Amino acid sequence: MKKAMTLCYEIGDKLYLNITNKCPCNCTFCLRGNGDGAYGSEPLWLKRQPNFEDMKNALEKKDLGAYKQIVFCGYGEPTCEFELLKQTAAYIKQRCDTPVRINTNGLGDLINGREISAELEGLVDSLSISLNAPDKENYDKITRPSFKADCFAAMLKFASQASKYVPEVMFTVVDVIGEQEIARSRALADSVGIKLRVREYIAD
Repeated sequence: MKKAMTLCYEIGDKLYLNITNKCPCNCTFCLRGNGDGAYGSEPLWLKRQPNFEDMKNALEKKDLGAYKQIVFCGYGEPTCEFELLKQTAAYIKQRCDTPVRINTNGLGDLINGREISAELEGLVDSLSISLNAPDKENYDKITRPSFKADCFAAMLKFASQASKYVPEVMFTVVDVIGEQEIARSRALADSVGIKLRVREYIAD
């Protein structure tokens, strides 16, 4: 395992922020199991947990207004470092008008021991939440969360609450779950009024 302090990396016209390696899940399709980086990036395993000064210093070197979107997504769940996430998002908002997105497993309430979605208002423009499966049984098999609580229900509740505070909220599934499960996931997403995006699985 190669480690570095890769706090920012680019994919196309987007800038991705790697603020933590912590995650309460062990998803069967997670890129962390396939290598040290993502889509040609430098290693995303961190030598240590970054703080706000680390993130600020890394972002100061970037023309933040030049990106189509700035995304909290690295080798960990961004809401595991929720205060750092909020500080960093606020700093970005001070510097540019580039939309901010969080790619999340949707378990931030369980992780932080409180409902957090209201705290995202004004800081985050888009949430991409890993639905992963259309029911609890398959969700647990795919996501393999460490919490004993009903994580599927917690994720759905978070998505519903977040849609009150964040302009765009979407669910995602990975195409490897199959057409039938994708159709069921789409029906579930439609039933709660949240759109679904199907992501192509790319082993990197």
